[in-house]
Amino acid sequence: MTKSVSAASLASPDLSPSSDSGALAQKLVDAYLAVRNETERRAAPLSAEDQLIQSMPDASPAKWHRAHTTWFFEQFLLGEHCEGYRPFHPDYAFLFNSYYVSAGPRHARHQRGHLTRPGAEEITAYRQHVDAAVVRLFKSLGEERLAQLTPLVEVGLNHEQQHQELMLTDILHAFAQNPIPPAYDPSWRLPATNRNGGEWLTLNEGIHTLGHADDSFHFDNEKPAHRALVGPVRLARDLVSNAEWLSFMNDDGYGSPALWLMDGFAAVTSEGWRAPGHWRQVDGEWRVMTLGGLQPIDPAAPVSHVSYYEADAFARWAGRHLPTEMEWEVAARAGQLNDAFGIVWQWTRSAYAPYPGYRAIEGALGEYNGKFMINQMVLRGSSHATAPGHSRITYRNFFYPHHRWQFTGLRLADYA
Repeated sequence: MTKSVSAASLASPDLSPSSDSGALAQKLVDAYLAVRNETERRAAPLSAEDQLIQSMPDASPAKWHRAHTTWFFEQFLLGEHCEGYRPFHPDYAFLFNSYYVSAGPRHARHQRGHLTRPGAEEITAYRQHVDAAVVRLFKSLGEERLAQLTPLVEVGLNHEQQHQELMLTDILHAFAQNPIPPAYDPSWRLPATNRNGGEWLTLNEGIHTLGHADDSFHFDNEKPAHRALVGPVRLARDLVSNAEWLSFMNDDGYGSPALWLMDGFAAVTSEGWRAPGHWRQVDGEWRVMTLGGLQPIDPAAPVSHVSYYEADAFARWAGRHLPTEMEWEVAARAGQLNDAFGIVWQWTRSAYAPYPGYRAIEGALGEYNGKFMINQMVLRGSSHATAPGHSRITYRNFFYPHHRWQFTGLRLADYA
């Protein structure tokens, strides 16, 4: 994928009294359009039929992602801060709200694939309408007002970057259901990875500051910074590979209930899991569905599309465990983890919960993270589908333990 300009470039704009409001406005325009254009670049290979499909309730159609991220700016930026703005269409707030209860009623998530209309071209017109209004707003405001709106714009752009990754994971899941496997991008290849042949990083026992500590952009779930006891523990420098996972499979890992959490083995039984997501056997050989189509399993590549249940079972089979998110963060700060970013998200054994002293932001945007802090597990790092510039050491991704359609893998930990 080509590199896009990240919304993180907005993290610390120069808002001193001598700043030029025109320069700040242009900075906002450039960052906004860069992220918005990246969404369209990712959607460009998809036909209208591709953009409609919803292959499971947890996924969303690409068309919906494009519309929802547009509604976000229309609802929270234009609707609340642009005097006289009229929504593009009176029904779109109902169709394209996701889970913001405070913002009003919404179409059921599992029925998003039923929306044959509005069509993909109408969503393009919607995006263009909102983009033009946002650019006009930026250029019409003075420095003080622009400075006040910058944090909201940052949230919106980082929110859209999250959906850029979801567009790829969701369409890959849909393509993986096709018996004649299509390729999103025939030239796609997994980025190069690094391996140190089984080396481990030792973290001695100590008190560490964790979480986001400065005023650069972050989501509210990354704060407040706090102190925690970490170690002694060892973390594998390398991600678990396909070759290692094949050994787990060949040793009847999926059929050994003693390795699994109770809910995990129930998922194995009910879903018939015998390999990671998107793997299939062709003429007796394992292959994997990728953004480049169906490809042979690369034994050296990090395993992907495994659930928390699978990651936990593999760790137990290997005589290890998964790291906590605190252990992962301390190790990542030390710069000693290979492929911590840009390959696969890495499961931790930490439940997604608020940090000590956490407070959700006020208003409807307070629903962004806090209300999901139950029954989910934390992943750290980023994947090859994550927008460039969108990852950071304190980033807390989270999914339910049975989820595996994302680019999710693991590294192991052990007591020192």
